[in-house]
Amino acid sequence: MSTQQRSVLSPAARTEHLGRLRAATAEAPLDVLVVGGGVNGAGAAFDAATRGLNVGLVESEDWASGTSSRSSKLMHGGLRYLQMLDFTLVAEALRERDLLLTRTAPHLVKPVKFVFPFFRKVIDRGFIGSGVALYDAMQSLGRKRAVPFHRHLLHRKMLEVFPGLDGDKAVGALEYYDAQMDDARFVMMLVRSAAQHDAAVASRTRVIDYLHEGERVVGARVRDEESGDQFDIHARATILAGGVWTQDQQDLAGAEMGLEVLASKGIHIVVPREKIAAAPDTGIITQTEKSVLFLIPWDEYWVIGTTDTPWEQDPRDVAATGADIDYVLDHANAVLHEPLTREDVIGVYAGLRPLLQPVRKGSDSGSAKVSREHTVMEVEPGLSAIAGGKYTTYRVMAEDVVDFALKDIDPARRSLTRAIPVIGAQGYPALVKDKQRLMREYGFDEVRVDRLLFRYGDLLTDVLALVAEDPNLGLPLEHAPRYLRAEVLYAVRAEGALHLADVLERRTRLDYETRHRGVDAAEEIAALIGPELGWDEQTTRAEIEAYRAKVAARLEAETVQTDEQAAQLLGAALDTGAETQNAGATTTDADATKESR
Repeated sequence: MSTQQRSVLSPAARTEHLGRLRAATAEAPLDVLVVGGGVNGAGAAFDAATRGLNVGLVESEDWASGTSSRSSKLMHGGLRYLQMLDFTLVAEALRERDLLLTRTAPHLVKPVKFVFPFFRKVIDRGFIGSGVALYDAMQSLGRKRAVPFHRHLLHRKMLEVFPGLDGDKAVGALEYYDAQMDDARFVMMLVRSAAQHDAAVASRTRVIDYLHEGERVVGARVRDEESGDQFDIHARATILAGGVWTQDQQDLAGAEMGLEVLASKGIHIVVPREKIAAAPDTGIITQTEKSVLFLIPWDEYWVIGTTDTPWEQDPRDVAATGADIDYVLDHANAVLHEPLTREDVIGVYAGLRPLLQPVRKGSDSGSAKVSREHTVMEVEPGLSAIAGGKYTTYRVMAEDVVDFALKDIDPARRSLTRAIPVIGAQGYPALVKDKQRLMREYGFDEVRVDRLLFRYGDLLTDVLALVAEDPNLGLPLEHAPRYLRAEVLYAVRAEGALHLADVLERRTRLDYETRHRGVDAAEEIAALIGPELGWDEQTTRAEIEAYRAKVAARLEAETVQTDEQAAQLLGAALDTGAETQNAGATTTDADATKESR
């Protein structure tokens, strides 16, 4: 099997990967088992696999289904952490951002320009200007720059670059560069990269217990959520990358000590691009009293956020409230010339940041002040946990936790991920140069080709091979024309999608990129993927109804004012949807799946 074929996450490949995980016995254990399929877990599996280790990766839901698909979609140095004097974190993040842009993931990460408006002419220009100057200087230490230097904008130039700003309030601005990415796709590509290097990876595979020999953790007992089957996976070292579920997993392992994680909710709203006038690929960053406000250009839309509030409900049930949306709108309107209204909002998403809690319980500390530096800890012999950090530094975090886990069993194997690109990167420059041919051959405009290249890199040739086999797959989805029918089919055949929501929420982003939140496209997508997944009519209807119920609950949550109300609405819909899917499933052990929710 070629390395490219090993990266394919099809239903048949999942069966093969599960077989390899089952084969990890006490006599023939994995070298490393990673628990958690967010960016940290996927990064750790990729790092360990590229060292030539025998690696397993399991995730209880879909890849990146938690925090890692609900970010601000930025690979940035963390300008605001300079205010906290966290120079080490910022320097590290800037190095990693530039590495992604230039070597390891240029197809998934691209530069984006931000305007930082001044509201006090002298004070802001001096204070913010000196901070961004330091930010830029830290990017130039010992390496070639990946993005241009910042520049100051006087009032007139500011309004030329970003006409949508309120010129009566903003007296000038500073323009600087960072980078952006599609977070869910980035994680999925990391998982495929790990599989390409022979890791055994399985989503919808829940850890229900940890295996012990004496006091040492030697793997995990898991349940395949698609079949209900349970089996043991033995490993010489186990890595927990559980995000906001870290403490739950530590408790499951019976750990007497461990990392304490604070869950902080961040929400984003999506509005059409024409609602805010700006130069292409130019956003806004400004501070609020609680967090940072980003207005981020994202394809044909703006992603605007975020909030930073403690979340005390079930992490599974995180949802945006009406109060959250009003907060973001109010702060965006404070800097915009033409105010946005609730009617302008076509999508909303919410996620939880897993922040390390550095102070004792009961101390007065707001989550916005918590450092984003990561920590690795052996919570039990054989079980290493990682938490904290930020998206941009996932590679460093992965390297650190794998080094830590191997320190007593194989310390000589060093990380190679600074030099090994994420899948899709190697042939990407050549495809970019061939863009005009792709446009002519397939009848796509430049916007579509650019979008496809940003989503797939050189794996775009695999997607286009489907179109060559069946030209109908080259047609756009009727109710989501930004995406081709081939992309939906490819999501199941190669990208690990097992359910309708996987395609609507993470392989595409229709749950917040369309006013109908993907509901109108659900029938067409289900018809395309159902045969690939062996669905009968009952299962297909159950998948559609479960998704509709989830969207309806999220929309209702956006009208209430408290987290408790929002969590109750979404939690009830998820439970009902699981029951509906169980009733319609043709290959799932319904009782086992229901129990797992």
